[in-house]
Amino acid sequence: MFGIEVNFLTGRFAAAAHHDRSQAEWPPHPARLFSALVATWADCDQPDRTERAALEWLEAQQAPAISAPPADERKTVVHFVPVNDAAVIPASSYEKRSRKIDDLLREREEVLAAAGGKETARARTLLNQAAKQRDVSGIVSQAGNTNPDEARSLLPEGRNRQARQWPSVTLRNPRVVFSWEAEPGEAIRAALDGLLKRVSKLGHSSSLVSCRVAADAPAPSHLPDPRGEVLRGVGKGQLAALESEYARHQGCKTRSLPYRAVRYRTVDEKRRAPAALSPNTAGDWLVFEFTPRSRKLPATRTAEIALAMRAALFSYAPDPLPRGLSGHRADGSPSPDPHVAFLPLPYVGYEHADGRLLGIAVSIPNSLDSSTRDSVFRAVGLWERAVAGDGGSPPELHLTFGKKGRLGMIRAARPGAVALETLKPQRWRGPSRRWVSATPMALPAHPGPLAKGTAAARAKAWARAEGAAAAACRHVGLPEPEKITLSLTPFAKGARPAPDYPPFRQGRGANPVARRLVHASIVFSEAAEGPLMLGAGRFLGLGLMRPVPMGKGDDA
Repeated sequence: MFGIEVNFLTGRFAAAAHHDRSQAEWPPHPARLFSALVATWADCDQPDRTERAALEWLEAQQAPAISAPPADERKTVVHFVPVNDAAVIPASSYEKRSRKIDDLLREREEVLAAAGGKETARARTLLNQAAKQRDVSGIVSQAGNTNPDEARSLLPEGRNRQARQWPSVTLRNPRVVFSWEAEPGEAIRAALDGLLKRVSKLGHSSSLVSCRVAADAPAPSHLPDPRGEVLRGVGKGQLAALESEYARHQGCKTRSLPYRAVRYRTVDEKRRAPAALSPNTAGDWLVFEFTPRSRKLPATRTAEIALAMRAALFSYAPDPLPRGLSGHRADGSPSPDPHVAFLPLPYVGYEHADGRLLGIAVSIPNSLDSSTRDSVFRAVGLWERAVAGDGGSPPELHLTFGKKGRLGMIRAARPGAVALETLKPQRWRGPSRRWVSATPMALPAHPGPLAKGTAAARAKAWARAEGAAAAACRHVGLPEPEKITLSLTPFAKGARPAPDYPPFRQGRGANPVARRLVHASIVFSEAAEGPLMLGAGRFLGLGLMRPVPMGKGDDA
């Protein structure tokens, strides 16, 4: 057994959660500790080779157990601070580049449209040119020609203010221990101990720490568990990834922490109840709330709006698109792995529900690697910056679809704190044994006519449909359902009948495959935890399932 002890000298830990900058991280993630060790090692004039070998040993170990005391989250206060670098750049330069970016992206859309949506060399070139225009380093390097008015704006009172917040927690016990089921050699142990003694902070610079090799390993509070919450972990190659990331940003450009997603569950939670089943669609949500004037679209336009959101986000994503974002391999064939989904959220399941779409969620599966997850967050950030610059609160974004369709929306800064129940991720997570479809499922295999032919033919078609629905459950990593009930009419109040939806087709070329849409009520033998999407259209909002307590009616 090997452990690392971290003592927080001020009794406070300041660090933002990786998926929500307004929330504090707790417990400290293993990737954050490893990053602090690497930064300390690299800060030497001549980084020690023995310490590097020790870091490479540490990154190759399995995820550690964590012993972290209870922590009280402090109230987060928003501060408005002067922008450090942007004021040296004339506003006209920003405006010129913004117009250039719009022109490049507009031309890219025309090229894609002419090519039938296929990514071409010209389209990739235009996207790269737009990315270069977004990089402010080029105009910062030419700031020597700043005019007197712009020069005066360098003074603190003349700078623009930008909203900043530093979430933190107060610790009831300042000691945190990470422990591994491994025993290093004496040389590695000594090298890590020497390195730990030089670590002075973890997270924000105000989080002063004292670290050392732990003399004992207290009972863990958090253990790796495939059905727990995602923490940023470490895997083999983490040191090389950090070095590569630093070579890119050089401490000046925007940066992100490489990591491997590891799921943890608190020990108390594990003792209280058995862990729920979890599909591979489960993950984090970025929620966008439609503006009041845009909450008129029915759920029947789910796939159309999801495609518009997908196209908008792709236009700000890196080129080539990561596989976990596009859902396709490099050769254009569909990826078999979970990828980002776009989920319009309908108002269903309540007494006065009417099936209108109130918002849309970008669902990021837990299995995605850190670079893909960061590419999603960065694309959203670039989109918002293109609309409103560096304003403090999320701006209103717009989706354009069809001939006259225009939809306004605003990203929820904290998805769990939105006012509308329909937009709260926890409303779609469960756990529950019973799930009903809020939008109809696109069956992965066509069952044949469900409403035509003889009674015997229809019965066989519905049996094949139930088999396809069971296969859809297995495809996302869930067991065979205990009971499946399918219908063309909805099980959740406010949901729209399956025949009201336009035909859903998949595939490229002249003959895409038509998928049959049906509503489903599914019961598992054990509780499952979502978000859960089933069927061939699950990445475009179809087959979005809603948890329902057992023992209540379908409309509960």
